[in-house]
Amino acid sequence: MEKQIYLEGVDPLEFYGINNTKINLIKKLFPRINIAARGQSLFVQGEEKEIELFEKKIIIMLGHFVQFNILTEETIFEIIESGVSSLEDDVVTGESDIIVFGNSGKPVRARTPNQRCLVDESFENDLIFAIGPAGTGKTYTAIALAVRALKNKEIKKIILSRPAVEAGENLGFLPGDLKEKIDPYLQPLYDALQDMIHPKKLEEFMKDGVIQIAPLAFMRGRTLSNAYVILDEAQNTTINQLKMFLTRMGHNTKFIVTGDVTQIDLPQKSQSGLLHALKILKKIKSISIVQFNKKDIVRHPLVRDIVEAYEKHTEAKIAGRAIQKNE
Repeated sequence: MEKQIYLEGVDPLEFYGINNTKINLIKKLFPRINIAARGQSLFVQGEEKEIELFEKKIIIMLGHFVQFNILTEETIFEIIESGVSSLEDDVVTGESDIIVFGNSGKPVRARTPNQRCLVDESFENDLIFAIGPAGTGKTYTAIALAVRALKNKEIKKIILSRPAVEAGENLGFLPGDLKEKIDPYLQPLYDALQDMIHPKKLEEFMKDGVIQIAPLAFMRGRTLSNAYVILDEAQNTTINQLKMFLTRMGHNTKFIVTGDVTQIDLPQKSQSGLLHALKILKKIKSISIVQFNKKDIVRHPLVRDIVEAYEKHTEAKIAGRAIQKNE
């Protein structure tokens, strides 16, 4: 019997190992069949029962590789000998704080109560607002949820967006073409994806349009279906911009809108679309608002102190104005 097995969703170089060490181990553990690896296909010859067993083991290995972004020689041996991987107990369940496994099998976890709340709300609601200060993991957690949904084939694409609003800079004065001017605004989104998806696979996803990263203006006129859509830095949207974005929602789509209402970079005359939306949408079913705070900050410990210092300064400023008004 002869059969061709296609290695869907994996990079053959990663799966076969450096100098074919992994595929050679697989061949050694299946001495009764002939195995030839060519690109993303395995060609096997042998008895029908042996080939059926081999295919089952390969499917388990592929699933492990897609889930954990790694397949070690130890795991290959364990799968072939026992049919299961010891790591499978760590696969995400409703009770686990692991969202997805990033590069080299590193787990991406919900590390704080509000991050876990965001994960829980993503199961229940189609539109979630994640609001809070810098460093609380709002965007990172949202992107991890999107990557998990893509890996589980719950959706067909991930769309990440940000408003290109200058924080002390002017796009017109930055060097390069439009893409080169906009990319710095989108870099945090690229950084998060690179933690969770192998670089070659990420490049492939972006080339094929499975993962799209674009400024908010590029969303106009689109209907976003079968997708996980994340709008970051939404405090810098105008009312019309955020309305436009929210009305792009199509079937089988999740929207997560993140923002920090203390860091609005819009011109003073413009009202933040995020503040406006939080007021008028808070009572609608299937819309959730998750409020992050300084206790959720997972960056350098100094970040929490910096946020707290700014909060105290703002509170003192407001109190001072109130005293002046009363005098």
